[in-house]
Order: sequence, then C-alpha cells, then structure tokens
Amino acid sequence: MLRAQQPPGDTGSAAARTLVPAGYGSLRREDVAIEVRDDGLTIRAIPLEEGIIRTLAPDSYQSLHALRERVAPQLARVAARTGLQTVQAWHVQFFNVRQGDARYDPRGMQVRSAGRDFRPLDVLPLVPGYDDGRLAQGRAVDAVFVFDPAIALDQPLTVTLGAQQSTAWSDVLLQRLDRERTAIWSRAAANRKPTSTEERYPWQPGRFASSIPHP
Repeated sequence: MLRAQQPPGDTGSAAARTLVPAGYGSLRREDVAIEVRDDGLTIRAIPLEEGIIRTLAPDSYQSLHALRERVAPQLARVAARTGLQTVQAWHVQFFNVRQGDARYDPRGMQVRSAGRDFRPLDVLPLVPGYDDGRLAQGRAVDAVFVFDPAIALDQPLTVTLGAQQSTAWSDVLLQRLDRERTAIWSRAAANRKPTSTEERYPWQPGRFASSIPHP
C-alpha cells in the first residue's frame, strides 16, 4: 500500500498517520468545510491538519498549508503553555450576509468528539479588529482556532459554531474525504514513473513511498 510520512505537527488520528501525497487532491474548500447560518452570519470551519487539506485541489492546499506554516510559531507557544506536544488548528471564517452590522462570538466554536466537549485553547486572529465581535454588511473576518489534538478527525464530530450545531462532519464529510483519499492514491500511482532499479527489482520494500512527491 502507498504510504506517506506524517509531517511534524499533524495530530495523531488514523487519517494523519497514513497521509495521502500532496498535490493530487481535487476537492474545493467548501467540500470539506463545516458551514452554518446563524442570525445573518455564515460561519465556515476547516481543520488545517495535513490529513484533511491534502484532499484539496493544489491551489487550495498550498494556501491552507502556507497558513498553517505562518501560524506554526504561535501554535507551538500554545502547545508549550498548555503542556501538549502538539495542537490541532482550524481555520474559521465569519461572513455577514445580512443588511446592517452583525454580532459574533470571537471564540464561538465547540467540538464534541468521542463523548468529550472541546473548547478552543486559544484563538489567533488573522485580521485586525477580529476581537471586536461586530461585522459590517458584506464583510468577513477569520481566525485560527487552536484545540486539543485529542479531537479525532477520522471519527464522527458534532461542531457548534455560534448558536448553531452541525453534524455534517459525521453525515457527509467523512465519507467524502475517504472517497477522495482513495482517488488520490490512484492518481499518484498512475503518475508514478519507476526508476530502472525499480523495474529490475519490483519487490523492493518502500519503493512506492519514495517516489511520491512531497511539498
């Protein structure tokens, strides 16, 4: 079976331990996002773990991977402060789609995983004024929410954004991600060009993993 190594900082779910190669995904951001409507706001959340974002089309993957790298020093400080080896990061966006200003909770996200409720350990604003909690018509703000890595992204989750609860991760997204990972392995295998050594010794252990490009 094709395998790719787990990058530093990715949390320890089964999806993270067996990573698909980067650059072969085809999903859009909205395909893997949890989205709710709450009193005129559209709120969208995407885990920034490699096991998730590698299923995205290359441009989207590179953008979210770069975001994760940009906040990596802050994530490391949160992990050190809380006594954790690593943390789990989510990109959360708030859009005001109604007339007039809309209010939002800058820390308004909770995840229920394996019978436990997780609230953010910290929130890292990505735009000025994020902590104001007020959004003008047609405007958007975003932040990185930092969670305990015990949240199991390969298991059903219930996510609360604002005052709205979503089971989309359990109902739709897990199955979509699994299908896309299967398709990625097929694409990667089809694009692989064996070396002369591999042609002579096709049984050589680990030959597939070494040929898959990594970012």
